[in-house]
Amino acid sequence: MSSETFQQLESILLNITLVGLFLLIAYAVHDVMKKNNVPMMGRCVAYGVLGLGCVGFLAKGIIQLFFISSGV
Repeated sequence: MSSETFQQLESILLNITLVGLFLLIAYAVHDVMKKNNVPMMGRCVAYGVLGLGCVGFLAKGIIQLFFISSGV
């Protein structure tokens, strides 16, 4: 296996693992809020913060792709 193939495989597996981690965190937050009868406003804030974390992660990936493609 060449080093380029290994790097590509490693990158894909890292991204899949991080998506799985975000899903597990979302499930844990949902479960805790459901068991403690958190009001709707609190749920919206918690999901909003979790969503912003995911958006930040995606933005980082897009920025990296942009920099790599432009040769920076």
